[in-house]
Amino acid sequence: MSTSSVCSHFVKGKAVILVPGLLALTAVPVWARHIEKHFKVEAHPVVTIHNPSGIITIKAWTKQEVMVMSDQNSDAVEVEADQANNRVDITTHQISETASPDDTRADYQVNVPEDAELQIHDDSGAVNVANVLGDMNVETIGAGVGMADTAGYTTVSTVNGSFQCLRCAGRLEVRSISGNIRLDDTRSSDVLAQTSTGNIIFNGQYLPNGSYRLKNYSGAIEVRFSPADSFDLSATSLKGKVNNELKLDPSHRGFLPKIGNSLVGALNAGRARVELSSFNGTINILKRN
Repeated sequence: MSTSSVCSHFVKGKAVILVPGLLALTAVPVWARHIEKHFKVEAHPVVTIHNPSGIITIKAWTKQEVMVMSDQNSDAVEVEADQANNRVDITTHQISETASPDDTRADYQVNVPEDAELQIHDDSGAVNVANVLGDMNVETIGAGVGMADTAGYTTVSTVNGSFQCLRCAGRLEVRSISGNIRLDDTRSSDVLAQTSTGNIIFNGQYLPNGSYRLKNYSGAIEVRFSPADSFDLSATSLKGKVNNELKLDPSHRGFLPKIGNSLVGALNAGRARVELSSFNGTINILKRN
């Protein structure tokens, strides 16, 4: 039910350096391979990517097809891209056990329909996604993750990779051990951002009936607000500080917790719910510039 086209080329040999009056051959081998494939898909296709190392860039376009372009620096890995029904699977296979980390790297540029669902695993390097409106699951070890203008239900899990999101909508869950998390102009009604030793910055919209939960063990948690925002706030740092530029109405949240340094109350009608918690990190509640 689908068609694909393949274009690949590679060069192998010695690099030539031209010097005025001299022709020299270096002893450094040059190896490069570029692959391009196209897959016709139906509505809501699923695209999976498994890559040990490299930069993965995914962008939405208006075509009803998935285009996969890959670049690799050595023959220590093999790139495979296949289609099964309405799913496109992209995998980097390591075929040399003695290869260096640089030799096992493969970079991808993938274009997908806006409604595509993404499942991505990239151990090291970077993952960048733009304008994709379908659900996404991203797992990395050290690779940073950047998103812009995305929607759907998005889950991100990293070990020490950072996460940045610009104008992201839909349900958003981000978990990291030591990576930093930054959410700018977020338009989601359900946000969970959790890291152990990283920092969390939230500068987004507080939608009516929205839930915004930011948690860490140490590091800083920073939220920005405007006077017209409306939310109930609960902020607690067991061993750290809570710095506040808000004028809250405490009547909406009852009594103050007696654990650590805490702040509770409401801004305006308290239409959204904001929960900030840390063990010994600093919580900053600041006005937008």
